[in-house]
Amino acid sequence: MSMPVAAWNLFICKACGLVYDEEKGDADSGLAAGTRFADIPEDWACPLCGVSKADFEPYVMEEAPLRDARRGASARPSSARRDAGTVIVGAGRAGWQMAQSLRARDPAMPITLVTSCSGDVYDKPMLSVAMARRMAPAGLARESGAAAARRLGVRLLAQTQALRILPQSRQLRTNRGALRYRHLVLAHGAEARRLPQLPPALCWHINHLSAYTAFRAALGEGQPRRIAIVGAGLIGCELANDLALAGHQVTLLDVAQRPLASCLDEEQSGQLLQAWAGLPLAFAGGVQVESVAIDKEEGTLKRITTACGQVFRVDHIIVAAGLQTPNRLALSAGLAWNNGIAVQPQSLATSVEGIHALGDCISVDGQVSRFIEPIARQAQTLAASILGRADQPYEQVRVPLRIKTGSLPFTL
Repeated sequence: MSMPVAAWNLFICKACGLVYDEEKGDADSGLAAGTRFADIPEDWACPLCGVSKADFEPYVMEEAPLRDARRGASARPSSARRDAGTVIVGAGRAGWQMAQSLRARDPAMPITLVTSCSGDVYDKPMLSVAMARRMAPAGLARESGAAAARRLGVRLLAQTQALRILPQSRQLRTNRGALRYRHLVLAHGAEARRLPQLPPALCWHINHLSAYTAFRAALGEGQPRRIAIVGAGLIGCELANDLALAGHQVTLLDVAQRPLASCLDEEQSGQLLQAWAGLPLAFAGGVQVESVAIDKEEGTLKRITTACGQVFRVDHIIVAAGLQTPNRLALSAGLAWNNGIAVQPQSLATSVEGIHALGDCISVDGQVSRFIEPIARQAQTLAASILGRADQPYEQVRVPLRIKTGSLPFTL
């Protein structure tokens, strides 16, 4: 008589929220379906954010704190409903992580989340590997914004622009009216850096799911396209690798002489170029783009001209020239600024009482850390502070950098 198979277990990454399912395994990490978590090598890294196996913990689909939160949200006393509560700006990972951390600690606090998009929950790193993994844009969202709001007992104001902060009266002005707040959390992230010689009307800036969805629709199905990517940093190289694996002809341009020059040493960059040798991917280093225009000979193509006179004719141009923190809200509130919203290293406090910030929009001593891993810890620190406790000071640590160039990935 055969022994029954033990139930399959789930394990969640505490840093990024990725769930490892023993039944499905993780083919990208070489783990076959049915691989038990206990049998995974200790040096295995999270395929999404790069942290170690030790950073995973057992996971159940609906944890008790969230069940309690929903019950509490539906049975709040009238005094709690009149409380202005916490307003969060941004529905990326930082915004939703902040809402979840607050709700886990306080089932009754009114929470409003303001976002200019739909608020759907997805993993942004997946945008640069989706084509090689044959993932349609519609399948990238793990949960709709409306469903996440119901689960956490949060008021979601989707498709809403945050315009200005009035700290004296504790109001956030939006295009749908003013919102009172007791605590305001800025989690709006960073935006793609725009360069004057690369007009937005002719170029793609892929920094969120809606832009990626539009880009994939423009690519169409079946026919390979000629695509230029300006910027051979982390995002540019990952997108170039993914598009080339999908059969598109990619030209990767950068002012540096080698790809990922700020992350990889000369030998590693050489290894990456060698791994790309069999793909329709050409790297052009030491190149400064001077202008972009519609090609006069073929009106459907874009013409890129470099400072040294090189010309590239392509169907699509993606700009991956880095990120910058938008400063409009911070300036309106008079927040201290230092390459981002300046926060205290341990408390993450901004310079204005009642206003907090986390994620890609903050800087500590002028340094930004635009990675997934710190966000959950930052949210825990701010949730404790908002609720009047200082029991979880934030610690700035070096985090692993996982470069998802599928032809030759790196973890640094």
